[in-house]
Amino acid sequence: MIRVLIADDQALLRGSFRALVDLSGDCTTVGEAGTGSEAVRLVAEVRPDVVLMDVRMPEMNGIDATRLISGNPELGGVKVLMLTTFDLDEYVYGALRAGASGFLLKDTPPAELLNAIRVVAAGDGLLSPSVTRRLIFEFARRPRPERPIPRRLDGVTEREKEVLRLVGLGLSNNEIAAHLGLSLATVKTHVGRILAKLEVRDRAQLVIVAYETGLVEVSL
Repeated sequence: MIRVLIADDQALLRGSFRALVDLSGDCTTVGEAGTGSEAVRLVAEVRPDVVLMDVRMPEMNGIDATRLISGNPELGGVKVLMLTTFDLDEYVYGALRAGASGFLLKDTPPAELLNAIRVVAAGDGLLSPSVTRRLIFEFARRPRPERPIPRRLDGVTEREKEVLRLVGLGLSNNEIAAHLGLSLATVKTHVGRILAKLEVRDRAQLVIVAYETGLVEVSL
């Protein structure tokens, strides 16, 4: 069972999410929090697999709470899936850089939300299509950095950089395998090694690295 903690300041929404999770058959709710600080405390106590984290909450917002959770090495197995009614860029970037593994809007259909929980729990990053488009547009409109690829990629091989570039473009492992003429197992091995070398949590973080290091260039 995938263990889920729900953090939202609206009791009605927490109840709705709890019912959805508990009726899924493969997920179960292990706690509820109404504030960001309560979420941080409960995560340390119950160690969920996935936290459904609202962005706007009293005492501490969801992004700050996510940063504390992701920054705690003892909570390395906890994944955060951000949920919000606000499709605003600053929340997306703030959430991803804070260590969130995914970002979805609250109007996401129930089946897609459950799938998102499963994807994030499995270690993959997830962004809603609209968020992904906005993320790509934002990086594309920024001035191209004149400096070389930062030293943080010095330990990454040329093949791994190519795989990272394709991850940044949004390709799945199957698509990367077909594009490079590799087996799926080989691609998974490359992705795992890249995650370890860059010390990032999942594919969502790899997308950020691919853009910020200049491996991916997008024309407007």
